[in-house]
Amino acid sequence: MRTDDRTGSEAIPGPAPLWTAPLPAHPLVTRLTRLGQQIRQADRRRPWVLDLAVVAALFAMFCLPDLIPHVEDGGPEELLLTFRHLPPAGTLALQAGLVLPLLWRRRAPSVALALTAAAFLLQWSLGVVLRADVALLVALYSVTLHGRLRHLPWACAAEVALLIPVAARVSGFVSFWEALFFLLTAVTAAVALGLAVRIRRAQLASLRDRAAQLEIERDQRSRLAAATERVRVAREMHDIVGHNLSVIITLADGGAYAADVAPERSKEALRLVGDAGRQALGELRRMLGVLREKGETPELEPQPGIADLDALCARLRAAGPEVVYRSAGELDTLDRGVQLMAYRIVQEALTNTLNHAGPHTRIDVLIAADGRELRIRVRDSGRDDGPAQPVAPSETGNGLAGMRERAALYGGTVDAGPTPTGGWVVTAVLDLAPLPAAPGGTP
Repeated sequence: MRTDDRTGSEAIPGPAPLWTAPLPAHPLVTRLTRLGQQIRQADRRRPWVLDLAVVAALFAMFCLPDLIPHVEDGGPEELLLTFRHLPPAGTLALQAGLVLPLLWRRRAPSVALALTAAAFLLQWSLGVVLRADVALLVALYSVTLHGRLRHLPWACAAEVALLIPVAARVSGFVSFWEALFFLLTAVTAAVALGLAVRIRRAQLASLRDRAAQLEIERDQRSRLAAATERVRVAREMHDIVGHNLSVIITLADGGAYAADVAPERSKEALRLVGDAGRQALGELRRMLGVLREKGETPELEPQPGIADLDALCARLRAAGPEVVYRSAGELDTLDRGVQLMAYRIVQEALTNTLNHAGPHTRIDVLIAADGRELRIRVRDSGRDDGPAQPVAPSETGNGLAGMRERAALYGGTVDAGPTPTGGWVVTAVLDLAPLPAAPGGTP
């Protein structure tokens, strides 16, 4: 089981919450949803097809019956037979004036309503009543759904003004108020249906935009997490590879020098080079285990901590420097994340010392905890071949910057500079105070 380097807590696997699983949809709902998506896709490619289908349906249902001769029987056709009849060509022309403007009901709904209203007014002025008058309600519905909302009051007022004379004209068959109530109800239904569909489409569009935004945010979080992980891996690789390569180079140089004068010491140096290489390879394998493919089980080992500083100092002593390690306080009880940070800071400081002060120097390592702070100090005596020439912080590459970034994770600081005796000292302070509790008592 993996542990969190920052908190040291174990990640306990468990089943996902029940509410995260999507609910199964009914097969009929799935088919209808798929059909609706296909219709919308086809409409986006050829929008005129749907408009033409609407006009064709209205013509078949409401125009053709008026073109077929009918016989008066006192039934529902009595109202239509009472009014004036035109020749088929005239009737067809009026029907075309009512229905054909609906071809533009989505691109120019207000224009379509105006043309339909003009044909409606001409029709009733001639004393003709047609079933195709329903096109006026379809045009009003289109203005409500596709037009600008500021045009809707004017469209409703114009439609009511057209229907009041119609109610008066048919008052011989029903009362004026009954006819007006029926016509106003039809107008209200057309407007209400258009508003309902418009609001629903706006909600769906908002949900789609929100889903797209969430997807973008998810991708951004994934990229940020990947970038953060790359920085972490790069920092770890810098510490591991930089330290062990410095030790290997120092041992190799010493072994080459001792090959002629002390062959036994040369063999020991080569053995230590192999040990340092294997140590670096093992740490790299543990660190890069998180990059394995899914389904692979990495070999899990604990990250190094303060208890491993003795072995770290021992490996450095084998490269030549005299290393004195001292500790104070209850270090074993510290958080695993703090211990890892302390180990990496000491490792980087020792690497810098080996690179700049050489193998013939004395290094004092002190690490102490008092319950509130963890103090780390790595000090060297400088070169043994003359006055030390310490490297300024700006010239130490990524090492000092990496140490400061690590310390900042725990509210700490890292300072580095020359000593009066010609050496170099690195001091780090990590805050051990617990993180403040979040509002409401949640940690």
